[in-house]
Amino acid sequence: MAATTTTDASPKFRAPTDFHPEIPKLSVSENPHDGLRFWQFMVAGSIAGSIEHMAMFPVDTLKTRMQALVGSGSYPVPNVNVRQACKSIMKNEGAAGFYRGIGAMGLGAGPAHAVYFSVYELCKQFFSRGDPNNSVAHAASGVCATVASDAVFTPMDVVKQRLQLKSSPYKGVVDCVRRILVEEGMGAFYASYKTTVIMNAPFTAVHFATYEAAKRGLMEVSLDIADDERLVVHATAGAGAGALAAIVTTPLDVVKTQLQCQGVCGCDRFSSSSIGNVVKIIVKKDGYHGLMRGWIPRMLFHAPAAAICWSTYEASKDFFHRLNGNPDN
Repeated sequence: MAATTTTDASPKFRAPTDFHPEIPKLSVSENPHDGLRFWQFMVAGSIAGSIEHMAMFPVDTLKTRMQALVGSGSYPVPNVNVRQACKSIMKNEGAAGFYRGIGAMGLGAGPAHAVYFSVYELCKQFFSRGDPNNSVAHAASGVCATVASDAVFTPMDVVKQRLQLKSSPYKGVVDCVRRILVEEGMGAFYASYKTTVIMNAPFTAVHFATYEAAKRGLMEVSLDIADDERLVVHATAGAGAGALAAIVTTPLDVVKTQLQCQGVCGCDRFSSSSIGNVVKIIVKKDGYHGLMRGWIPRMLFHAPAAAICWSTYEASKDFFHRLNGNPDN
């Protein structure tokens, strides 16, 4: 996810100023907007993304297990709730079962979020043309950031989800990467890339719209928000935004999981990786409710994950502001 700028109701939450007419024009790395250098956005984004995904990894494992459930032949997929899935993992694999594949997440989340935030900031500076409140520029920048970061993260996401499966045949990250390359080819790492990008577009739109609305609403409650309450506002608004965006985009996430896990541990293999083809097969076999499998753990993941990411990103930016001698930003 990336930082976006809108006009806030409180001075302490004022939108970052992208245009500084009094400062000589320098390169992006020397004088980016918001008083931070380009590499500092990358580091802040990387820290936020890594902490977000690593902290919520057990819930992500539950979501993957529920979305990748398979039926017998043409029979519908059995209904399994969060409690049953959690109990099954604890009984058969122990607590360690919730963390299988976390190495792949660690390798992918940091670089992907660094790319996301840095591409977003670069594109926003380019598209805004000196207008810090250009919403079209923010939207276009978000799309560019999503396409770029998903290209980095998708291969490791494939590895992560295959390792998360029950009775996964892979010994670890290296073994999984090697076997996918040998048995399926490089294309297997990007079979779900188009679906991922298409899913993240509405996710980002809903997320940021809800986040900004919730943040403004919280600020209107108290116009004089203390510094120690700033992270609480970001976390609360982020949690609400993450939960709503997660529910809305669950069907596409189910399609993505099915594509990434196809042919492994009994999961269906699809003749075409098109979204329509996968949706048709899921609906035929499991009904429309099959497209909402795992929506509860997905919501439980993204609500606190978004709160963690937003608060960590803002905290990291505050640290760099102070490091740069800009404590008031």
